[in-house]
Amino acid sequence: MSFLRHMKCPVARAAKVLEGRWTVLILRELFLKGPRRYQHLQSTLIGIGPGTLSERLKSLEAEGILKREFYQQHPPRAEYLLTEKGRDLADVLLAMRDWGNKYR
Repeated sequence: MSFLRHMKCPVARAAKVLEGRWTVLILRELFLKGPRRYQHLQSTLIGIGPGTLSERLKSLEAEGILKREFYQQHPPRAEYLLTEKGRDLADVLLAMRDWGNKYR
């Protein structure tokens, strides 16, 4: 019951979308560099496992934060890019950066 009450909170709902160690860093990469292929994200985010990266990308796609666009049919190749909903997180990431600069 308390979980359901908790999820009515907009901060809790936003935190649920951004949860996970690598989620915000994936978003940072897409904000800074634009659309990226899976392989690029894997090589840039040092230490992330392939399963974790796949899980986070699927979760962000399911939330409508990013989308996958295919640019080659055989073999199928895709890149990930932010949706409008994802781009609306820019102020959140900038605030996190500013806080990190100030206190860490």
